[in-house]
Amino acid sequence: MRELDAAVTAAAPEASAPLVDIVVPVYNESRALGPGVRRLHEYLTARFPFAWRITIVDNASTDDTRAQAEALAGTLPGIRALHLDRKGRGLALRTAWSASDAEVVAYMDVDLSTDLDALLPLVAPLVSGHSDVAVGCRLAPGSKVARHPKREIISRSYNLILRTLLATRVRDAQCGFKAVRTAVAWRLLPAVEDDGWFFDTELLLLAERNGLRICEVPVDWVDDSDSRVQVLPTAMGDLKGTARMVARFARGRGRIDLGPLARQPLADDFGRRFVSFSLIGVASTAVSLVIFLSARGALGAIPANILAVTATFVANAWANARLTERRARPRWSRAFALYGVSIVATSIALALVDAVTTNLGAQVAVLITSWSLLAIARFAVIGGSR
Repeated sequence: MRELDAAVTAAAPEASAPLVDIVVPVYNESRALGPGVRRLHEYLTARFPFAWRITIVDNASTDDTRAQAEALAGTLPGIRALHLDRKGRGLALRTAWSASDAEVVAYMDVDLSTDLDALLPLVAPLVSGHSDVAVGCRLAPGSKVARHPKREIISRSYNLILRTLLATRVRDAQCGFKAVRTAVAWRLLPAVEDDGWFFDTELLLLAERNGLRICEVPVDWVDDSDSRVQVLPTAMGDLKGTARMVARFARGRGRIDLGPLARQPLADDFGRRFVSFSLIGVASTAVSLVIFLSARGALGAIPANILAVTATFVANAWANARLTERRARPRWSRAFALYGVSIVATSIALALVDAVTTNLGAQVAVLITSWSLLAIARFAVIGGSR
């Protein structure tokens, strides 16, 4: 873990460690800090059932944010203030989470854009041990969101990129409302390279890649019109971080020794994998057949078959990796080998049929039979393996 220079001002020592440590990272937030933290403090005192602490982390502010944070820590119980000489939301979270003695660490933005009633559903699955990471999700069914169209478009586009390139199942990686079991965080943090806005997305991707359970919580969220986030530089940083993670995972990196915290896979989930593979196979066969029938007249049977198999190859490989194998990317060496076998086998089958008859029905029957047998072989080689 990298060493960090930090100055801490805390309230009176507590008799026991809190169960939940809520981190509020701030940079030049003198206007919003006092009202936001007081509102959070009042809510936790009145309605939150677990022992808690608020940790304010000042990221090298140039206004009087640090002084306000220290004043709040000195006057309100259950608050501590932490100052960093360098900027970076990820750096703030890394520092506070690494030093926390709570069982669960969380964070939220000082503007409290997320309604606080989502806090208990966020941390409860972690306290119970059901989940390892919890994230607020503005795109989940039941969420209510009020935000500027530009931000909505950017957010949806970014999450679509993540889901397409990295096959993540997390629907909203950017929401500033997350929690993680502290013991899990300590395992993940050394592998997280980013100290800026991409920090929590990277942590989520690593958690998912290593089989940890992520719980998404619907939230009510209202855009802060006075946000300090610079949209374009943040978006560019997120895209660079995404490209880095794609390259990292493509090289087979990102595996973390979770020790006793690792979630053990089921001994046998054959039924789920078989059904998923079958549905993908039916869809792929239907699309390939349409392409074959459309191109047969112009190209001939064998070239049309090659086009049909090729056109669905990549989508089929990705879908099976994601839905059947639960992998971020296909096993391309196996996939290409089976692709070659499919081309050769179906072309030979068509050639044998053409030697007897050019009847379309016979060609379609042979293709469907060949594709089905090859799908069974593909499942045995790829989908049926763990």
